[in-house]
Amino acid sequence: MNKKLVSLAVAATLSLSAFSAAAEDMYRGAWYGGAGIGAMDTDNDVDSDNGVGAYITIGKELSQSWDLQGRFGYTEADESNLGSTSGEYKSTTLELDALYMFSRDKFRPFLLAGIGATKNNLDYSPRDEDKTSWLASVGLGAQYLITENFGFQADLRHQMSRAKVLNSTATDSSTETIGNNILSLGGFVRFGAPAAVVAAAAPEPAPMPVAAEPAPAPVCEEKLDTITIDASKLFGFDKSKLQDAGRAELDIAADKIKANADITNVIVTGHTDLLGTDEYNQALSERRATVVAQYLASQGVNSNIIAATGRGESVPVVSCEGIKSRKALIECLAPNRRVTIEANVKETVCK
Repeated sequence: MNKKLVSLAVAATLSLSAFSAAAEDMYRGAWYGGAGIGAMDTDNDVDSDNGVGAYITIGKELSQSWDLQGRFGYTEADESNLGSTSGEYKSTTLELDALYMFSRDKFRPFLLAGIGATKNNLDYSPRDEDKTSWLASVGLGAQYLITENFGFQADLRHQMSRAKVLNSTATDSSTETIGNNILSLGGFVRFGAPAAVVAAAAPEPAPMPVAAEPAPAPVCEEKLDTITIDASKLFGFDKSKLQDAGRAELDIAADKIKANADITNVIVTGHTDLLGTDEYNQALSERRATVVAQYLASQGVNSNIIAATGRGESVPVVSCEGIKSRKALIECLAPNRRVTIEANVKETVCK
């Protein structure tokens, strides 16, 4: 591989990593489209200079770890010489790449592997050799999000395919497997991220009847004590790692539970806001509830009476209709991001 291309790839990766300081997780299952330029280190069998080109791509965030990208590219190498014959080498590619993402923060390094088709054309007067064949790619790269909707992508890939190559006098050709190295840099725009959905207002209760009725029989139930803690005190935005400030809140709750010997069971429930997919929010709420339950147990609460569950975004306490700014919407929806600790007591209360 061309040493200059390797150096440039390393420099690009290091420069992007300098911007990867603590960023919130920005996975939203979005689509994105982009375009860019590339430099080609051509296979020696082609007997061509290195070339330049361009590409367009469309991608989809499939999960926390995987992206899928479709890519159309064109590269061309000029001023090639084969004996006394000069000409051009052109490569047109169409491929589908699977990207394994190591992070969903602003800086997203990845590995890639792809398959597709290519047309390799060696136009050496008076011969014009075309070969359409399979294409296979492997490589590495990184994305960096400037904003939630716009970012850059750089990658270095090795493309293998079949091409007709000429002999030293350009009078005869043979079909060979070649490998070109492509260094690409471009931008992309994210779109199709889930839009904020305002929680439906609860229906108004039916009016009480005016006519006098016999007094209902008393309803008896176990006494329930609920502690609600703002998730921002416990976790970073979109995170499930317990913060130091949250430990003090949980220490108070643990002391209350341990002080009451009549408590029979403790239910820890995690809740999220509506930003993100239902599946992702459900998983996040479950992880947060489990972390809180484990911390209470570590502070001396009997683990046998603790149960953890997640409700995702299904039980909102506020709605934020008409708010378009993402920052303002995150602030407005803060009460929905919470963890509740319900302690059931043996004492029976009748109303």
